[in-house]
Amino acid sequence: MANLARGKVFINVDECKGCGLCVESCPPRCLVLGTELSAYGVRPAAYTGKECTACGICFYCCPEPGAITVYRVRKPTKTVGELQPGGSYAAAL
Repeated sequence: MANLARGKVFINVDECKGCGLCVESCPPRCLVLGTELSAYGVRPAAYTGKECTACGICFYCCPEPGAITVYRVRKPTKTVGELQPGGSYAAAL
């Protein structure tokens, strides 16, 4: 079973200078240098669309402010009447 992504990375191609620091520092290797050239004539980073853990390392190592934004995927919240494993209900708030 494939790992479900816990986050999503948005790369602003107008800000990315294609240095590759984010690609090298990404633990799950979900960033790559793109194949298309940007307006600056560089290959900007691109998100592969899978396995992001939302750790934010790419954001912190990027020298260009505003080039990378990391979004964390929220887990669905449990409702009060949802049946818990073992037959009991979740506590009311």
